[in-house]
Amino acid sequence: MKVIEVKHLTKRYGDYTAVDNISFSVTAGEVFGFLGPNGVGKTSTIRVLTGLSRATEGSCQILGEEMTPTNRRIRGRIGVVFEEPNLYARLSGRQNLQFFAALYGVNKKRVTHLLKEFQLSEAGRKPVANYSKGMKQRLLICRALLADPELLILDEPTSGLDLASVELIRGHIQSFAKAGKTVFMSTHSLEEADELCNRVAFMNHGKIIAEGDPATLKLRFGKEYLQLDLIPLVPLVDFRNVVDELQPIKVEEDGKVLSVLLDLTQDTLGADIDRLRSVGRILRVHSQEASLREVFKSVLG
Repeated sequence: MKVIEVKHLTKRYGDYTAVDNISFSVTAGEVFGFLGPNGVGKTSTIRVLTGLSRATEGSCQILGEEMTPTNRRIRGRIGVVFEEPNLYARLSGRQNLQFFAALYGVNKKRVTHLLKEFQLSEAGRKPVANYSKGMKQRLLICRALLADPELLILDEPTSGLDLASVELIRGHIQSFAKAGKTVFMSTHSLEEADELCNRVAFMNHGKIIAEGDPATLKLRFGKEYLQLDLIPLVPLVDFRNVVDELQPIKVEEDGKVLSVLLDLTQDTLGADIDRLRSVGRILRVHSQEASLREVFKSVLG
């Protein structure tokens, strides 16, 4: 089932085109990552997906219905977390959730359950004004989950958070998807996208310039590397001359140990390793697959 289906979506603000004729779909149970630098159209797309803004051209269907600013049926079936913590600061965490639970017609037991799940049971009695950024973000996700939505839309869900909050939120995103529900998330963390997302799309200048599962994109745009950690057996200047001749991807120095990164796919790899062995003692050898960061650099130039 296609939970999100966007066709030829365009969003303009006067003469400025923020989103330029993009199409993509997200199926049930997927975590879909929306990636790209600031100002490339991600937030404008999310505003259309959540019904806060109307598309200039094209269509945006959510859960089988056209999403518009007046479609209240769909809004009750999705949970949304924006980057800004739009909470009632003078109310406690529990009071914030109870207020929205009343709007959704949700039992108060759901509030208690979510506070416990996101490790906010004790903090739930305190004013939100005293919360850390991580606590506020966890509370926002609790609020988005109140009505047990079928689709969760997250805008930078872990940006600038402490490690404990990041791990907790990522774990709940994975659990949400394993339950057959769907997550659409924008993130600047390429490591997070690699860990969580079944598929990702890269945006630039209002267009989707690459889309697919992370493994396929890394094979297509990235390179696999072989890292050799060595101790030079010849004078350092002679060792570096040999390394330079091999044209490595990268060389790093940590005390007496030098790490040389070679392209795992090059035809001369065996001969290059033998050459390094002739001038250095190899301590460790391990391969590195391409990362989404390399894909990001490649597709965005």
